[in-house]
Amino acid sequence: MLVEIKAQLKAHCEVMTALQGELSPAIESAVSLVVDAYKAGNKLLVMGNGGSAADAQHFVAEMVGRFKLERRALPAIALHTDTSILTAIGNDYGFDRIFSRQVEAHAAAGDVVVGISTSGNSPNVQLALELAREKGCRTIALLGKDGGSIKSVAELPLIVPSNDTPRIQEGHITIIHIICDLVERELFLKGK
Repeated sequence: MLVEIKAQLKAHCEVMTALQGELSPAIESAVSLVVDAYKAGNKLLVMGNGGSAADAQHFVAEMVGRFKLERRALPAIALHTDTSILTAIGNDYGFDRIFSRQVEAHAAAGDVVVGISTSGNSPNVQLALELAREKGCRTIALLGKDGGSIKSVAELPLIVPSNDTPRIQEGHITIIHIICDLVERELFLKGK
C-alpha cells in the first residue's frame, strides 16, 4: 500500500510540475479576464458536472465569500446549484441544455463564463460556452486529457496534461485557487 501511496503522490507532483511549466501563462490570462470583468462591473458564471460541479461551486464560494482577504463580495454564480432549475430545464429541454438555458437568462456581454470538464467532452458545458461567446462573454474552460471538443469552443482552454481524472481534478482545483488568490490581490491589494 505504501508503494501505491508514493506512486500517487509522485503522479500528483508530476502534474503540478507540468502545470507550472505549461499553463502558467494561460493561468495569468485567466486571472486578467476575471479581473477585467470585475473591474467593469461584470460577473462570473461557473459550471461543471459531478466532481467538476463541486469545483465550480467551490470557485464561486471563494469569490462570493472570500479566499484569503477580507473584502467585498464578488458576483459569481454556480449554474448547477438550483435543483428546481436543473430538473425543470432537464425535463423540458433535455440535460444538454441545463447550463445554456441559464447562460441565456443570466449572462451578459463582458461576463466570464467558466466551464469545467475533465474529459473536455461534456455536451451541456460545450453548449453553454458556445452561447456565452455568442452573447459576448469571455469564456474559460478547465479541461483534461486532450481538451476534447470543448477546447475549440472556449476562448481560453486550460488543459491539465493528464489522462487520469483524479490528477486532472487536482490540477483544476489548484488552478482555481491560484485564480482566486491573484484576483483578490489584483482587485484589493494593488496600489495600496
